[in-house]
Amino acid sequence: MPGSGGKPVSGALLPVLWLCGPPGVGKTTVAWELYSQLTRAGVETAFVDIDQLGICYPEPAADPGRHRMKACNLDAVAAGFRAAGARCLLVSGVVDPACGVHLDRMPRAAVTVCRLRADREVLRRRFTRRGGPVGPVDAVLREADALDASTFAHACVDTSNLRVNEVARLVRERTGGWPEPTPVRSDDGLAPTAVAAPDRSRSSAQAAPGVEGPVLWLCGATGVGKSAVGFEIYRRVLRAGATAAYLDLDQLGFCRPVPDDDPGNQRVKARNLAAVWRTYRAAGAQCLIMAGPVEDESAVSAYADALPAAQLTLCRLHAGRQHLTERVLLRGKGGGWAQPGDPLRGRSARHLLRIADQAVAAAAALDDAGIGDPRIDTDGRTVGQVADAVIAEAALPGLSCAL
Repeated sequence: MPGSGGKPVSGALLPVLWLCGPPGVGKTTVAWELYSQLTRAGVETAFVDIDQLGICYPEPAADPGRHRMKACNLDAVAAGFRAAGARCLLVSGVVDPACGVHLDRMPRAAVTVCRLRADREVLRRRFTRRGGPVGPVDAVLREADALDASTFAHACVDTSNLRVNEVARLVRERTGGWPEPTPVRSDDGLAPTAVAAPDRSRSSAQAAPGVEGPVLWLCGATGVGKSAVGFEIYRRVLRAGATAAYLDLDQLGFCRPVPDDDPGNQRVKARNLAAVWRTYRAAGAQCLIMAGPVEDESAVSAYADALPAAQLTLCRLHAGRQHLTERVLLRGKGGGWAQPGDPLRGRSARHLLRIADQAVAAAAALDDAGIGDPRIDTDGRTVGQVADAVIAEAALPGLSCAL
């Protein structure tokens, strides 16, 4: 598959490698390493963290853990990534220890499951080192024991005392050189499950009609606090008793290479957004709070077209040079809003200052273009204060009683 180029053959299912395991085992880190390796090798690859496809609460009583919801969303974004040219998809995240992956909800994917594990003391050390509270450690270890006793995975790799690149190498070895179409079998004789290919006619590939509902979109330059403020508003909606969903748009667009005419990958994000919102709405979500960048009016139009029936409110957060620079430098050190694939984390101060300069220029350009109404200044304000201002100034159809 490396170097093959072009789009997948019509009728083929998209190869999906799902790395699962207990918290602290390294699922996202290893999946991102594989994503980076494959894209550097010229393989058109996508990545998604499954947790990002299930932020919708309260969860349905019939779907504890929202595992079916996440599987439905994964099938939808797999189709979106495939339409964007992806030839394979890497997934990281939890699975149901009792049932494994809900393959019946993913008819458009050929799924290989690789379970990552680690010794109990290694897990305990990793979980507490990354800031996890001491109390839940026992629950993490119980989950690890349940996964160790499971048989649903096609392969297993022990990450204890191994570096990320070593784990990534073992994952590819034990999954038959994935994404090459080599049959994969575990000691239990399991093979990746691929159900019959769905109809690939033009009509079936078209997006379904949009669903209605209020959608609040927080946009703005890098470092302005979109995700932190958006999640705070989301939590307030939940506390008010509403069923709500939250999305970080960047998490729907990890697909490389990025098209020359769409450097923000807005087309695939918009398509995936529409599909995920449909799933959340079907699960009872009364509204969607989302955060993500926008470069110009054409990008705004792409999202509006993807959500033709929704009541979309675009609110832009703004900050001056000092605030943006401080936020970018903080994220580089691992502070601020944690997200898979953060392009700032661990980068040099020189690189971060260059990003901050770009953020300042982007904020000025958005000001000149007048994108977003209302425009909320975040300088000198806490996350809660900015959330207060958004709620007070944005017209949020259907949410006034909850907020």
